[in-house]
Amino acid sequence: MKIIINHSSMVPIYEQLIDQIKTMILNEELKENDALPSVRALAKELKISALTVKKAYDNLEEDGFTVTVHGKGTYVAQANKEAQREAQQREVEEDLEAAVSKARRYGMEDGEIRELFALIMEE
Repeated sequence: MKIIINHSSMVPIYEQLIDQIKTMILNEELKENDALPSVRALAKELKISALTVKKAYDNLEEDGFTVTVHGKGTYVAQANKEAQREAQQREVEEDLEAAVSKARRYGMEDGEIRELFALIMEE
């Protein structure tokens, strides 16, 4: 499993793990019942804390992307594309809300925000 951690990113490491593993599942690079590396193995490979990996795995399970079998490991859950898509949509919605809030804090009017969004969408 190829995961790249950006230590200089403002995004917490556990969120980077979650995002990359979710992407691999949604792109079917990881398929149903595929085993994820153990918490310790992935932590050692990425040179990060096992608690960070555990937090990411717990979040993935909470979101329905993985299933943990005590004593056996963590596996990709049965595909529920609708639930996965909804989770992604919630994340994007939260990011957009944060961007709009930031723009308003900077004094931008709604029309300016819409224009900026339209420009970004053209790219």
